[in-house]
This record gives sequence, C-alpha cells and structure tokens, in this order.
Amino acid sequence: MPVTVLLVDDEPLVRAGLRAVLDSQPDIEVIGEAADGAAVVPLVRQLRPDVVAMDVRMPLLDGIEATRAVLRSVDSPPKILVVTTFENDEYVYQALRAGADGFLLKRARPSEIVHAVRLVAEGETLLFPAAVRSLAAEYGNRQARTVLKRASLTEREEAVLRLMAKGLTNIEIARELIVGTETVKSHVSAILGKLGARDRTQAVITAYESGFVAPA
Repeated sequence: MPVTVLLVDDEPLVRAGLRAVLDSQPDIEVIGEAADGAAVVPLVRQLRPDVVAMDVRMPLLDGIEATRAVLRSVDSPPKILVVTTFENDEYVYQALRAGADGFLLKRARPSEIVHAVRLVAEGETLLFPAAVRSLAAEYGNRQARTVLKRASLTEREEAVLRLMAKGLTNIEIARELIVGTETVKSHVSAILGKLGARDRTQAVITAYESGFVAPA
C-alpha cells in the first residue's frame, strides 16, 4: 500500500510542485489538497491520509493550530509534516511542540521531499535531528524537567533516549547497544508511554528541554 498524503498550503504553486514530486513515486500517493488549516480536520476524517504535509504559516488557521486540532479531534491521527521556509523559524518549533512529527523545507530538493515523507510515515527516526536539537535546546523549561523526573526511566531506557536524540533508527540503536530490534522497539514504546509523548520527536524535545541531553 502506498503512503497517502494530504497537502495543505495556501499557495497553489507549492501544492502543485509537491504533488508532482510525490505522485511520481510508486509508493506515495497524494489523495487530497487544502488551501488552509481550517479545512484539515474534515479532510483528515474523510480521506484518512497517512501523512499531512502542511504549511506552518497560513492566513486563517496556521499549521500550529491545525496540528493541535487534528491531534485533539481525530482518532488515530496521521503523521504531520510541517512545511516551512526557514528551519529556525519559531513557528516550526511551536508546531513540533504541538505534536508535528517533523518539518520540510520549501527549498528542499525532490529527493529530500520524498525522503521526508517516507521517514515521517515510518516514524522510526527523527527528521532533521540536528535542527530539532538546536531548536529544543533554546527552550529549556521546568515542565519538561518535571516530566522527565516523574518518568523514572530505567538505565537502559535512558541510553535508548540519548540515541534517539541523536537521530538513530531502531536498527542503529540495536547495533549500538548490541540488542535485538524488537527489544529497542519495546524500550522506545516504554519511553513514549512514560513521557506521555506521541512520538519520537516529542520525546526528544522533552529530553533536550529538560537538559537530560545537551546539544552537541
């Protein structure tokens, strides 16, 4: 089954460009488009996409609020990939904190766009881990420290979280720790549950904001 994608951007040319790139791949299918974040929830409920590629800045409802709306009101929500012009945009970070799974630069090459969609759909690694690290490190807060302290991660879970924060996949973590991939998946699941995190991106944001992991 192909990865299905909903495109959300107020610029028709951007949507057309993304559609052309993604529809050229045999394992990806664009199944819908919207011009503003206000249309996202109804379309997600109707089309059930695997990934929503959504502009972070839109006139009526921006990508941050649209992300919150999807996660708040849709059962089994899709992965959300915010589309942006600048990777250090505070809007991008707020979207990630709101629950987005990663971000895509509008200037990205076609191969990078395809890779981003596939990576977010798989959910086993971080998209642009270095940028996420640098953004998260600027927003340390007491709440994140409290969440991490209450999580009471085991020593092995702490090791896995540190490797997740570096952007390693489950297979790479398994090789690093000399354990099976299924064991890593179990640890990742436990970490997300203890931190109350939707996905790896949210867990890593907590790790950096709390100071548990320091930016390189």
